[in-house]
Amino acid sequence: MAPSSEHQRAELAAIAEKAMRDRGFLPEFSPEAKAEAERMSEDLGGVPESRGVRDLRRLLWCSIDNDDTRDLDQLTVADPLSDGRIRVCVAVADVESRVPEGSAIDRHAGHNTTSVYTPPKVFPMLPERLSTGITSLNEGEDRLAVVVDFVVLPDGAVLESELYQAVVHNHAKLAYNSLAAWLEGDSPQPDRLAGTRGLDGQIRLQDQAAQRLRKLRYQRGALDIRRNEVRPILDGDRVDRLEEDGSNRAKELIQDFMIAANEATARFLEGHGFPSIRRVVRTPARWPRIVELAATHGTRLPAEPDSKALSDFLEERRKADPEDYPDLSLSIVKLIGSGEYVVDLPGEPAPGHFGLAVGDYTHATAPNRRYPDLVTHRLLKAALDNGSPPYSLEALAEIARHCTDQENEANKVERQVKKAAAALLLENRVGQHFDAVVTGASHKGTWVRLCRLGVEGRLEKGWQGLDVGDRVRVRLIGTDAERGFIDFARSSHDHG
Repeated sequence: MAPSSEHQRAELAAIAEKAMRDRGFLPEFSPEAKAEAERMSEDLGGVPESRGVRDLRRLLWCSIDNDDTRDLDQLTVADPLSDGRIRVCVAVADVESRVPEGSAIDRHAGHNTTSVYTPPKVFPMLPERLSTGITSLNEGEDRLAVVVDFVVLPDGAVLESELYQAVVHNHAKLAYNSLAAWLEGDSPQPDRLAGTRGLDGQIRLQDQAAQRLRKLRYQRGALDIRRNEVRPILDGDRVDRLEEDGSNRAKELIQDFMIAANEATARFLEGHGFPSIRRVVRTPARWPRIVELAATHGTRLPAEPDSKALSDFLEERRKADPEDYPDLSLSIVKLIGSGEYVVDLPGEPAPGHFGLAVGDYTHATAPNRRYPDLVTHRLLKAALDNGSPPYSLEALAEIARHCTDQENEANKVERQVKKAAAALLLENRVGQHFDAVVTGASHKGTWVRLCRLGVEGRLEKGWQGLDVGDRVRVRLIGTDAERGFIDFARSSHDHG
Protein backbone atom coordinates (compact mmCIF):
# COMPACT_ATOMS: atom_id res chain seq x y z
CA MET A 1 0.00 0.00 0.00
CA ALA A 2 1.33 3.43 -0.91
CA PRO A 3 1.98 5.83 1.97
CA SER A 4 -0.56 8.58 2.57
CA SER A 5 0.44 12.01 1.31
CA GLU A 6 1.03 13.13 4.91
CA HIS A 7 3.87 10.62 5.30
CA GLN A 8 5.48 10.54 1.85
CA ARG A 9 8.61 12.45 2.90
CA ALA A 10 9.25 10.08 5.79
CA GLU A 11 8.64 7.05 3.58
CA LEU A 12 11.01 8.36 0.93
CA ALA A 13 13.67 9.13 3.55
CA ALA A 14 13.42 5.55 4.81
CA ILE A 15 13.66 4.24 1.23
CA ALA A 16 16.73 6.44 0.63
CA GLU A 17 18.52 5.28 3.78
CA LYS A 18 17.81 1.62 3.00
CA ALA A 19 19.05 2.11 -0.57
CA MET A 20 22.23 3.68 0.79
CA ARG A 21 22.91 0.72 3.06
CA ASP A 22 21.98 -1.82 0.40
CA ARG A 23 24.51 -0.22 -1.97
CA GLY A 24 27.30 -0.29 0.58
CA PHE A 25 27.22 3.35 1.70
CA LEU A 26 27.46 4.74 5.23
CA PRO A 27 24.40 7.00 5.62
CA GLU A 28 25.59 8.32 9.01
CA PHE A 29 28.92 9.63 10.26
CA SER A 30 30.77 7.79 13.00
CA PRO A 31 30.96 9.35 16.48
CA GLU A 32 34.67 9.96 15.83
CA ALA A 33 33.96 11.88 12.61
CA LYS A 34 31.26 13.94 14.32
CA ALA A 35 33.63 14.76 17.17
CA GLU A 36 36.37 15.85 14.74
CA ALA A 37 33.92 18.17 13.00
CA GLU A 38 32.74 19.69 16.29
CA ARG A 39 36.31 20.37 17.42
CA MET A 40 37.19 22.16 14.21
CA SER A 41 37.77 25.90 14.48
CA GLU A 42 36.20 28.33 12.03
CA ASP A 43 39.14 30.73 12.42
CA LEU A 44 41.50 31.09 9.45
CA GLY A 45 44.35 31.50 11.94
CA GLY A 46 46.21 34.37 10.31
CA VAL A 47 46.43 32.59 6.96
CA PRO A 48 46.26 35.83 4.88
CA GLU A 49 49.72 36.66 6.18
CA SER A 50 51.06 33.14 5.55
CA ARG A 51 53.83 32.71 3.04
CA GLY A 52 52.58 31.74 -0.41
CA VAL A 53 48.88 32.36 0.33
CA ARG A 54 47.56 35.35 -1.58
CA ASP A 55 44.93 37.69 -0.20
CA LEU A 56 42.32 38.06 -2.99
CA ARG A 57 39.30 39.05 -0.89
CA ARG A 58 39.01 42.40 -2.66
CA LEU A 59 38.14 40.74 -5.99
CA LEU A 60 34.43 40.61 -6.86
CA TRP A 61 34.02 36.85 -6.35
CA CYS A 62 30.57 35.30 -6.61
CA SER A 63 29.05 31.82 -6.53
CA ILE A 64 26.57 30.52 -9.10
CA ASP A 65 24.70 27.35 -8.18
CA ASN A 66 21.23 25.93 -7.59
CA ASP A 67 18.85 27.98 -5.44
CA ASP A 68 18.94 25.43 -2.63
CA THR A 69 22.64 24.50 -2.77
CA ARG A 70 24.41 24.88 0.56
CA ASP A 71 27.74 23.15 -0.17
CA LEU A 72 29.43 25.80 -2.31
CA ASP A 73 32.61 24.54 -3.97
CA GLN A 74 33.51 27.30 -6.44
CA LEU A 75 33.66 31.04 -6.86
CA THR A 76 34.47 32.82 -10.11
CA VAL A 77 35.74 36.22 -11.21
CA ALA A 78 37.02 37.70 -14.48
CA ASP A 79 39.17 40.63 -15.51
CA PRO A 80 39.52 42.24 -18.98
CA LEU A 81 43.06 42.37 -20.38
CA SER A 82 44.57 43.94 -23.49
CA ASP A 83 43.98 42.63 -27.03
CA GLY A 84 40.57 41.17 -26.15
CA ARG A 85 41.96 38.66 -23.66
CA ILE A 86 40.02 37.81 -20.50
CA ARG A 87 41.60 36.58 -17.30
CA VAL A 88 39.40 34.08 -15.44
CA CYS A 89 39.94 32.89 -11.88
CA VAL A 90 38.15 29.90 -10.39
CA ALA A 91 38.45 29.57 -6.61
CA VAL A 92 37.85 26.05 -5.30
CA ALA A 93 37.15 25.33 -1.64
CA ASP A 94 40.31 24.28 0.21
CA VAL A 95 38.88 21.20 1.92
CA GLU A 96 42.27 19.49 2.08
CA SER A 97 43.55 21.85 4.79
CA ARG A 98 40.68 20.76 7.06
CA VAL A 99 40.51 17.02 6.34
CA PRO A 100 43.81 15.26 7.07
CA GLU A 101 44.43 11.98 5.31
CA GLY A 102 43.53 9.07 7.59
CA SER A 103 41.27 11.11 9.89
CA ALA A 104 37.82 9.77 10.80
CA ILE A 105 36.22 12.31 8.43
CA ASP A 106 38.60 11.27 5.65
CA ARG A 107 37.84 7.58 6.23
CA HIS A 108 34.12 8.24 5.86
CA ALA A 109 34.67 10.38 2.76
CA GLY A 110 37.03 7.79 1.27
CA HIS A 111 34.43 5.06 1.78
CA ASN A 112 31.39 6.87 0.33
CA THR A 113 33.50 8.97 -2.11
CA THR A 114 30.58 11.25 -3.02
CA SER A 115 27.62 13.14 -1.63
CA VAL A 116 24.36 11.45 -2.56
CA TYR A 117 21.41 13.70 -3.38
CA THR A 118 17.88 12.34 -2.99
CA PRO A 119 14.57 14.24 -2.91
CA PRO A 120 13.90 13.87 0.84
CA LYS A 121 17.49 14.39 2.05
CA VAL A 122 21.14 14.77 1.18
CA PHE A 123 23.74 12.29 2.41
CA PRO A 124 26.84 14.55 2.45
CA MET A 125 30.34 13.18 1.94
CA LEU A 126 31.59 15.51 4.68
CA PRO A 127 29.85 16.51 7.92
CA GLU A 128 27.58 19.47 7.28
CA ARG A 129 29.55 21.62 9.70
CA LEU A 130 32.27 21.45 7.03
CA SER A 131 30.49 21.00 3.69
CA THR A 132 27.87 23.72 4.28
CA GLY A 133 29.89 25.73 6.78
CA ILE A 134 33.63 25.85 7.41
CA THR A 135 34.76 24.64 3.97
CA SER A 136 31.81 25.98 1.95
CA LEU A 137 32.50 29.23 0.08
CA ASN A 138 29.52 30.91 1.71
CA GLU A 139 28.33 34.41 0.94
CA GLY A 140 29.87 37.06 3.14
CA GLU A 141 32.62 34.79 4.50
CA ASP A 142 36.40 34.69 4.12
CA ARG A 143 37.58 31.25 3.02
CA LEU A 144 40.73 29.42 2.00
CA ALA A 145 40.77 28.32 -1.62
CA VAL A 146 42.89 26.84 -4.37
CA VAL A 147 42.73 29.23 -7.32
CA VAL A 148 43.01 28.19 -10.96
CA ASP A 149 43.98 31.33 -12.89
CA PHE A 150 43.93 31.28 -16.70
CA VAL A 151 43.71 33.64 -19.69
CA VAL A 152 41.12 33.15 -22.45
CA LEU A 153 42.01 34.45 -25.91
CA PRO A 154 39.39 35.85 -28.31
CA ASP A 155 39.28 32.52 -30.17
CA GLY A 156 38.61 30.57 -26.94
CA ALA A 157 42.10 29.13 -26.52
CA VAL A 158 43.63 29.18 -23.05
CA LEU A 159 46.95 31.01 -23.29
CA GLU A 160 48.41 30.31 -19.88
CA SER A 161 47.35 29.06 -16.47
CA GLU A 162 48.60 29.27 -12.89
CA LEU A 163 47.56 27.54 -9.67
CA TYR A 164 48.05 28.92 -6.16
CA GLN A 165 46.46 29.20 -2.71
CA ALA A 166 44.48 32.25 -1.66
CA VAL A 167 41.98 33.69 0.75
CA VAL A 168 38.76 34.73 -1.02
CA HIS A 169 35.44 36.31 -0.13
CA ASN A 170 32.08 35.48 -1.71
CA HIS A 171 30.37 38.81 -2.38
CA ALA A 172 27.13 37.37 -3.80
CA LYS A 173 25.40 33.98 -3.94
CA LEU A 174 23.65 33.79 -7.31
CA ALA A 175 21.27 31.12 -8.59
CA TYR A 176 21.32 29.42 -12.00
CA ASN A 177 17.73 29.93 -13.13
CA SER A 178 17.26 33.60 -12.23
CA LEU A 179 20.72 34.51 -13.52
CA ALA A 180 20.15 32.64 -16.80
CA ALA A 181 16.83 34.40 -17.32
CA TRP A 182 18.60 37.74 -16.97
CA LEU A 183 21.49 36.74 -19.25
CA GLU A 184 19.03 35.62 -21.91
CA GLY A 185 17.01 38.87 -21.62
CA ASP A 186 13.90 37.25 -20.17
CA SER A 187 13.84 38.95 -16.75
CA PRO A 188 15.35 41.84 -14.79
CA GLN A 189 18.45 41.47 -12.67
CA PRO A 190 18.16 39.14 -9.68
CA ASP A 191 18.19 41.02 -6.37
CA ARG A 192 21.66 39.82 -5.32
CA LEU A 193 23.07 40.85 -8.69
CA ALA A 194 21.42 44.26 -8.67
CA GLY A 195 22.47 44.85 -5.06
CA THR A 196 26.19 44.24 -5.62
CA ARG A 197 27.92 47.17 -7.32
CA GLY A 198 29.70 46.25 -10.54
CA LEU A 199 28.63 42.60 -10.48
CA ASP A 200 26.39 42.86 -13.56
CA GLY A 201 29.34 43.84 -15.76
CA GLN A 202 31.45 41.18 -14.08
CA ILE A 203 28.92 38.46 -14.96
CA ARG A 204 28.67 39.72 -18.56
CA LEU A 205 32.45 39.40 -18.84
CA GLN A 206 32.40 35.90 -17.37
CA ASP A 207 29.67 34.92 -19.81
CA GLN A 208 31.71 36.26 -22.71
CA ALA A 209 34.73 34.19 -21.68
CA ALA A 210 32.58 31.09 -21.21
CA GLN A 211 31.02 31.46 -24.64
CA ARG A 212 34.50 31.58 -26.19
CA LEU A 213 35.60 28.44 -24.37
CA ARG A 214 32.46 26.58 -25.36
CA LYS A 215 32.63 27.58 -29.03
CA LEU A 216 36.18 26.31 -29.37
CA ARG A 217 35.34 23.03 -27.62
CA TYR A 218 32.53 22.40 -30.08
CA GLN A 219 34.81 23.19 -32.98
CA ARG A 220 37.14 20.49 -31.65
CA GLY A 221 34.33 17.94 -31.37
CA ALA A 222 32.84 18.32 -27.89
CA LEU A 223 29.28 17.03 -27.68
CA ASP A 224 26.38 19.39 -26.95
CA ILE A 225 24.41 17.10 -24.65
CA ARG A 226 21.20 18.71 -23.42
CA ARG A 227 19.21 16.00 -21.72
CA ASN A 228 16.45 17.39 -19.53
CA GLU A 229 16.44 15.81 -16.09
CA VAL A 230 13.45 15.97 -13.78
CA ARG A 231 13.53 16.15 -10.04
CA PRO A 232 10.69 15.45 -7.63
CA ILE A 233 9.60 18.48 -5.63
CA LEU A 234 8.33 17.90 -2.12
CA ASP A 235 5.84 20.32 -0.60
CA GLY A 236 5.89 19.72 3.11
CA ASP A 237 5.49 15.97 3.62
CA ARG A 238 4.12 15.09 0.18
CA VAL A 239 5.46 14.73 -3.35
CA ASP A 240 3.95 17.68 -5.18
CA ARG A 241 5.27 17.48 -8.76
CA LEU A 242 8.13 16.66 -11.11
CA GLU A 243 10.11 19.73 -12.14
CA GLU A 244 12.25 19.86 -15.27
CA ASP A 245 15.88 20.66 -14.57
CA GLY A 246 17.44 21.37 -17.94
CA SER A 247 20.49 23.27 -19.08
CA ASN A 248 20.63 27.05 -19.24
CA ARG A 249 23.15 29.78 -19.93
CA ALA A 250 24.27 30.20 -16.30
CA LYS A 251 24.80 26.45 -15.88
CA GLU A 252 26.80 26.42 -19.11
CA LEU A 253 28.94 29.31 -17.85
CA ILE A 254 29.95 27.34 -14.75
CA GLN A 255 30.37 24.13 -16.75
CA ASP A 256 32.72 25.87 -19.20
CA PHE A 257 34.84 27.32 -16.41
CA MET A 258 35.00 24.04 -14.49
CA ILE A 259 36.14 22.16 -17.60
CA ALA A 260 38.88 24.72 -18.21
CA ALA A 261 39.94 24.60 -14.55
CA ASN A 262 40.04 20.80 -14.54
CA GLU A 263 42.13 20.80 -17.72
CA ALA A 264 44.55 23.33 -16.21
CA THR A 265 44.85 21.23 -13.04
CA ALA A 266 45.68 18.09 -15.03
CA ARG A 267 48.34 19.97 -17.00
CA PHE A 268 49.78 21.43 -13.79
CA LEU A 269 50.27 18.00 -12.23
CA GLU A 270 51.69 16.63 -15.48
CA GLY A 271 54.13 19.54 -15.65
CA HIS A 272 55.35 18.81 -12.12
CA GLY A 273 55.90 15.14 -12.89
CA PHE A 274 53.02 14.04 -10.66
CA PRO A 275 50.60 11.20 -11.36
CA SER A 276 46.93 12.13 -11.27
CA ILE A 277 43.45 10.67 -11.20
CA ARG A 278 41.89 11.48 -14.56
CA ARG A 279 38.21 11.54 -15.45
CA VAL A 280 37.78 9.44 -18.60
CA VAL A 281 34.96 8.73 -21.04
CA ARG A 282 36.31 6.15 -23.44
CA THR A 283 35.56 5.80 -27.15
CA PRO A 284 32.00 4.40 -27.29
CA ALA A 285 31.79 0.62 -27.76
CA ARG A 286 28.27 1.00 -29.21
CA TRP A 287 29.31 3.37 -31.99
CA PRO A 288 27.55 1.21 -34.63
CA ARG A 289 24.21 1.86 -32.89
CA ILE A 290 24.98 5.60 -32.85
CA VAL A 291 25.59 5.35 -36.60
CA GLU A 292 22.20 3.64 -37.00
CA LEU A 293 20.43 6.37 -35.03
CA ALA A 294 22.05 9.10 -37.12
CA ALA A 295 20.98 7.27 -40.28
CA THR A 296 17.33 7.43 -39.19
CA HIS A 297 17.72 11.23 -39.29
CA GLY A 298 19.38 11.19 -42.71
CA THR A 299 22.96 11.61 -41.50
CA ARG A 300 25.80 9.26 -42.34
CA LEU A 301 28.47 9.03 -39.66
CA PRO A 302 31.87 7.43 -40.27
CA ALA A 303 32.30 3.75 -39.41
CA GLU A 304 34.93 4.55 -36.78
CA PRO A 305 34.16 6.71 -33.70
CA ASP A 306 34.54 10.40 -34.52
CA SER A 307 33.57 12.95 -31.88
CA LYS A 308 33.63 15.89 -34.35
CA ALA A 309 31.27 14.13 -36.77
CA LEU A 310 28.95 13.23 -33.90
CA SER A 311 29.10 16.80 -32.58
CA ASP A 312 28.14 18.19 -36.01
CA PHE A 313 25.21 15.73 -36.22
CA LEU A 314 23.93 16.69 -32.77
CA GLU A 315 24.18 20.39 -33.57
CA GLU A 316 22.17 19.87 -36.76
CA ARG A 317 19.47 17.95 -34.86
CA ARG A 318 19.34 20.55 -32.07
CA LYS A 319 18.55 23.26 -34.59
CA ALA A 320 16.15 21.10 -36.64
CA ASP A 321 14.12 19.67 -33.74
CA PRO A 322 14.86 21.41 -30.43
CA GLU A 323 11.78 19.94 -28.71
CA ASP A 324 12.86 16.31 -29.15
CA TYR A 325 16.60 17.01 -28.94
CA PRO A 326 16.91 16.16 -25.21
CA ASP A 327 15.59 12.65 -25.89
CA LEU A 328 18.14 12.15 -28.67
CA SER A 329 20.86 13.51 -26.37
CA LEU A 330 19.89 11.00 -23.70
CA SER A 331 20.09 8.12 -26.18
CA ILE A 332 23.57 9.21 -27.27
CA VAL A 333 24.70 9.50 -23.64
CA LYS A 334 23.49 5.97 -22.91
CA LEU A 335 25.29 4.60 -25.97
CA ILE A 336 28.55 6.40 -25.18
CA GLY A 337 28.60 4.94 -21.69
CA SER A 338 29.50 6.28 -18.27
CA GLY A 339 32.73 7.87 -17.18
CA GLU A 340 35.36 6.39 -14.93
CA TYR A 341 38.41 7.38 -12.92
CA VAL A 342 41.86 6.12 -13.94
CA VAL A 343 45.42 6.89 -12.94
CA ASP A 344 47.51 8.85 -15.43
CA LEU A 345 51.30 8.69 -15.27
CA PRO A 346 53.39 11.73 -16.29
CA GLY A 347 54.87 11.40 -19.75
CA GLU A 348 52.37 8.80 -20.92
CA PRO A 349 49.51 9.45 -23.40
CA ALA A 350 46.51 10.94 -21.59
CA PRO A 351 43.43 8.68 -21.67
CA GLY A 352 41.10 11.53 -22.74
CA HIS A 353 37.39 12.34 -22.47
CA PHE A 354 35.39 11.52 -25.62
CA GLY A 355 32.37 13.67 -24.76
CA LEU A 356 34.39 16.80 -23.98
CA ALA A 357 36.96 16.22 -26.74
CA VAL A 358 39.83 16.89 -24.34
CA GLY A 359 42.91 14.84 -23.54
CA ASP A 360 43.94 16.29 -20.18
CA TYR A 361 41.05 16.20 -17.73
CA THR A 362 40.72 15.56 -14.02
CA HIS A 363 38.16 16.34 -11.32
CA ALA A 364 39.33 19.07 -8.96
CA THR A 365 36.48 21.57 -8.59
CA ALA A 366 34.10 19.93 -6.08
CA PRO A 367 36.10 18.69 -3.05
CA ASN A 368 33.17 19.21 -0.65
CA ARG A 369 31.20 16.51 -2.46
CA ARG A 370 33.62 14.32 -4.49
CA TYR A 371 36.54 12.39 -3.04
CA PRO A 372 38.67 12.32 -6.25
CA ASP A 373 38.73 16.13 -6.06
CA LEU A 374 39.98 16.04 -2.48
CA VAL A 375 42.71 13.56 -3.45
CA THR A 376 43.68 15.79 -6.39
CA HIS A 377 44.01 18.76 -4.03
CA ARG A 378 46.42 16.75 -1.87
CA LEU A 379 48.50 16.12 -4.97
CA LEU A 380 48.31 19.82 -5.90
CA LYS A 381 49.40 20.96 -2.46
CA ALA A 382 52.40 18.60 -2.55
CA ALA A 383 53.38 19.90 -6.00
CA LEU A 384 53.01 23.53 -4.88
CA ASP A 385 55.29 22.78 -1.91
CA ASN A 386 57.84 21.07 -4.20
CA GLY A 387 57.29 17.84 -2.31
CA SER A 388 56.67 14.25 -3.34
CA PRO A 389 53.29 12.71 -4.28
CA PRO A 390 51.45 11.75 -1.08
CA TYR A 391 50.12 8.54 -2.65
CA SER A 392 51.76 5.54 -4.27
CA LEU A 393 50.62 4.58 -7.77
CA GLU A 394 48.98 1.47 -6.31
CA ALA A 395 47.04 3.55 -3.79
CA LEU A 396 45.89 6.01 -6.47
CA ALA A 397 44.75 3.15 -8.71
CA GLU A 398 42.71 1.65 -5.87
CA ILE A 399 41.16 5.04 -5.06
CA ALA A 400 40.26 5.54 -8.73
CA ARG A 401 38.64 2.10 -8.96
CA HIS A 402 36.70 2.54 -5.72
CA CYS A 403 35.50 6.03 -6.67
CA THR A 404 34.23 4.73 -10.02
CA ASP A 405 32.35 1.89 -8.32
CA GLN A 406 30.85 4.16 -5.67
CA GLU A 407 29.82 6.79 -8.21
CA ASN A 408 27.91 4.13 -10.15
CA GLU A 409 26.24 2.92 -6.97
CA ALA A 410 25.38 6.49 -5.92
CA ASN A 411 23.69 7.06 -9.29
CA LYS A 412 21.61 3.95 -8.67
CA VAL A 413 20.56 5.20 -5.23
CA GLU A 414 19.56 8.58 -6.63
CA ARG A 415 17.64 7.01 -9.51
CA GLN A 416 15.85 4.58 -7.20
CA VAL A 417 14.65 7.30 -4.83
CA LYS A 418 13.64 9.60 -7.69
CA LYS A 419 11.67 6.72 -9.20
CA ALA A 420 10.07 6.04 -5.82
CA ALA A 421 8.88 9.65 -5.70
CA ALA A 422 7.71 9.48 -9.32
CA ALA A 423 5.87 6.22 -8.56
CA LEU A 424 3.86 8.03 -5.89
CA LEU A 425 2.82 10.66 -8.44
CA LEU A 426 1.96 8.09 -11.14
CA GLU A 427 0.11 5.56 -9.03
CA ASN A 428 -3.25 7.03 -10.06
CA ARG A 429 -2.33 6.95 -13.78
CA VAL A 430 -2.00 3.17 -14.19
CA GLY A 431 -3.51 2.19 -17.53
CA GLN A 432 -2.66 5.45 -19.29
CA HIS A 433 -0.55 5.55 -22.48
CA PHE A 434 2.61 7.61 -23.04
CA ASP A 435 5.20 8.33 -25.73
CA ALA A 436 8.63 7.07 -24.69
CA VAL A 437 12.18 6.47 -25.87
CA VAL A 438 14.24 3.36 -25.12
CA THR A 439 17.14 4.23 -22.80
CA GLY A 440 18.51 0.77 -22.04
CA ALA A 441 18.44 -2.62 -23.75
CA SER A 442 20.44 -5.64 -22.57
CA HIS A 443 20.02 -9.12 -21.14
CA LYS A 444 19.12 -7.44 -17.84
CA GLY A 445 16.04 -5.81 -19.34
CA THR A 446 14.73 -2.92 -21.40
CA TRP A 447 14.08 0.54 -19.99
CA VAL A 448 12.13 3.47 -21.39
CA ARG A 449 11.85 7.13 -20.49
CA LEU A 450 8.59 9.03 -20.94
CA CYS A 451 9.15 11.86 -23.41
CA ARG A 452 7.25 14.61 -21.64
CA LEU A 453 7.41 13.58 -17.97
CA GLY A 454 11.03 12.42 -17.98
CA VAL A 455 10.19 9.37 -15.85
CA GLU A 456 12.11 6.15 -16.53
CA GLY A 457 10.83 2.63 -15.96
CA ARG A 458 11.18 -0.97 -17.07
CA LEU A 459 9.40 -2.27 -20.15
CA GLU A 460 7.99 -5.57 -18.91
CA LYS A 461 6.01 -6.53 -22.02
CA GLY A 462 6.70 -5.98 -25.73
CA TRP A 463 10.42 -5.24 -25.43
CA GLN A 464 11.48 -7.67 -28.16
CA GLY A 465 13.45 -6.08 -31.02
CA LEU A 466 13.88 -2.70 -29.35
CA ASP A 467 17.20 -0.90 -28.88
CA VAL A 468 18.44 2.34 -27.33
CA GLY A 469 17.01 5.37 -29.11
CA ASP A 470 13.89 3.66 -30.49
CA ARG A 471 10.60 5.54 -30.07
CA VAL A 472 7.76 3.54 -28.59
CA ARG A 473 4.25 3.95 -27.22
CA VAL A 474 3.83 2.42 -23.77
CA ARG A 475 1.14 1.80 -21.16
CA LEU A 476 1.74 2.16 -17.44
CA ILE A 477 0.92 -1.18 -15.83
CA GLY A 478 2.13 -0.73 -12.26
CA THR A 479 4.13 1.20 -9.68
CA ASP A 480 5.91 0.20 -6.46
CA ALA A 481 7.36 3.15 -4.57
CA GLU A 482 9.08 1.05 -1.91
CA ARG A 483 11.18 -0.76 -4.51
CA GLY A 484 11.40 2.17 -6.92
CA PHE A 485 9.60 0.25 -9.68
CA ILE A 486 7.66 1.85 -12.54
CA ASP A 487 6.56 -0.78 -15.05
CA PHE A 488 5.31 -0.41 -18.62
CA ALA A 489 4.02 -2.56 -21.44
CA ARG A 490 4.26 -1.72 -25.12
CA SER A 491 0.95 -0.38 -26.35
CA SER A 492 -0.87 -2.79 -28.67
CA HIS A 493 -1.36 -0.05 -31.30
CA ASP A 494 2.33 0.87 -31.36
CA HIS A 495 4.14 -0.05 -34.58
CA GLY A 496 7.71 0.91 -33.54
